[in-house]
Amino acid sequence: MSTSRLTRREIREKALQALFQLKTNEELTPEEAIKQALLSDSEEWNSEEDVEIQDYPYLITLVHGVLDNQEAIDEAIQPYLKNWTVGRLAKADALIMQIAAYEMLLGDTEQVPQRVALNEAIEISKLYCDEQSSKFINGVLSNLIPKTENP
Repeated sequence: MSTSRLTRREIREKALQALFQLKTNEELTPEEAIKQALLSDSEEWNSEEDVEIQDYPYLITLVHGVLDNQEAIDEAIQPYLKNWTVGRLAKADALIMQIAAYEMLLGDTEQVPQRVALNEAIEISKLYCDEQSSKFINGVLSNLIPKTENP
């Protein structure tokens, strides 16, 4: 089976979709959620059996990275939420921030620089959230970039 190439942004969007499904359906496994996200708008596959998630290692890394490090990620974000908690945020807003924070703090910053992860989160939030959310996400995540890089 040939796999279509996804851009990094599309992979981040699929990670958002998979994580969103996991938040709303606790019976799903991460692998099932990833498959469903890949199937969501694909004409290439007819069923879950056609999807080879191992062909998408960065997608697997993002989903498991956020799930496995959720507490540390939320602790890093929380000080910048100003009168909010991660649990009170809209699911899409929180998940976009968690994916970006994972990339910024725990990911390979040589492969994905912090500013790239921040900008990708802002662009994805413009697709899945409202304008205020994009600004809020930018404000929170920009605090995660060391001041030496963020004049």
